[in-house]
Amino acid sequence: MHEREPGEPMNQYTPPPFLPSGTVGRSNGADGPATGADSGGFDTRALERAAWRGAAIGAAVASAALVATATLFYGFSWILLTVAAAATALALAIAVTRARKTRKRLRVSADQRIAVAEALLANIPDPVILVDRAARVREANSAAQNLFPAMRRRAPIAYALRAPEVLGGIEQVLRTRAPTRVNYTQRLPTERAFELLLGPLDIASGSEQDEEAVMLYFRDLTNAHRIERMRVDFIANVSHELRTPLSSVLGFIETLEGPARDDPQGRARFLAIMREQALRMTRLIDELLSLSRIELRAHLAPTEAIDLMPVIRQILDTLAPLAKEEGVVFNQSFPDGPAMVCGDRDELLRLVENLVENAVKYGGSGGRVDIALTPPEAAGRAWTLNIRDYGPGIARDDLPRLTERFYRADIATSRKKGGTGLGLAIVKHIVARHRGRLSIESEPGEGALFTVTLPDAAAERAAQPAH
Repeated sequence: MHEREPGEPMNQYTPPPFLPSGTVGRSNGADGPATGADSGGFDTRALERAAWRGAAIGAAVASAALVATATLFYGFSWILLTVAAAATALALAIAVTRARKTRKRLRVSADQRIAVAEALLANIPDPVILVDRAARVREANSAAQNLFPAMRRRAPIAYALRAPEVLGGIEQVLRTRAPTRVNYTQRLPTERAFELLLGPLDIASGSEQDEEAVMLYFRDLTNAHRIERMRVDFIANVSHELRTPLSSVLGFIETLEGPARDDPQGRARFLAIMREQALRMTRLIDELLSLSRIELRAHLAPTEAIDLMPVIRQILDTLAPLAKEEGVVFNQSFPDGPAMVCGDRDELLRLVENLVENAVKYGGSGGRVDIALTPPEAAGRAWTLNIRDYGPGIARDDLPRLTERFYRADIATSRKKGGTGLGLAIVKHIVARHRGRLSIESEPGEGALFTVTLPDAAAERAAQPAH
């Protein structure tokens, strides 16, 4: 088993030398001695020494009895004494050989059990960490190393995990020798919630007293918490946003059933309005579900390399009829080659579509929309997408809240244009999932500039630690 020096990065997973239950054993290598051969923590070296002592005492007692009996009946004889000594040596040799064979079998059994424990731990998808009585990291699986990249073997766990509740839990387990649970929340790079199970563990170190340790098992509850939050938000937002169109539809139904029952022109007009309100509710629900799906995967950064150029050109072709209807011309500035980023194609399509569509709908009075894609600079690592309109602009007070759900700078215009108030919220969450940045600049009467930066695929992969 590979032994790292203190402070050496744990970038490559080294299976921990402990057993799945009971006293923990350690194997010192293929040629070295093994301890902790079974769940009772037997020391094979001690077993061999005990066999030596037992064999020596038994052979000595047997030889002494043989010599005493022979001397009593036949008198003292050097030949008899020599035979007794040879018998004693033979008994010792047989006992030692059997002890060594037993020790070898126990060592093989211990190595097999350790290998099984290592394989089990390596395949556990959740983070597992073993710390000693000084709260220093003894071992960790690959999931734990991915969760805490700064973690080092034999270094205090507080260097990588600065959470008072976790450190307090370790101290409590060491003091009481009883399992406990604590809640741990990781804030960066994205918020993740864990239930942390801490349990006592004894490591058989070959000495008379086993070393105390604590095992930390991280159970990821991020998805469960996100689902619960999304359920509550979905109910609250839908009940608020659907109230107006539903009331409108119900009102028109009552009118059609009453005064407009025999009015063909009124019925056609009311049905057209009802259809518009129904489409509005459909768009709202679709965007809420889309936002929920994006939030559910917010902590999972995309890894597939995607070319942004086909994505942008597809959206511009799709929105060309809308731009023509609004009297808007697209000014494009793109690089000659591909623009590779780590991303999700469907989400990138949605991101570009929302930004360009907003620029056409709400900034179309300026007559043009500029779309520019800038490659990473020599020392940079991100592509920059700029979408600029020359419309009425956005008030300074509204800028910080534009990406909030259902926030509209101009409610009447937004509803007239068929907006749901979720477009920029979706953009914000897509950018966050892609580990990018979104910035909005605007002055009243001067249009608006939306800037999205997305990490370059090659630079992003080069920055990832090797596994």
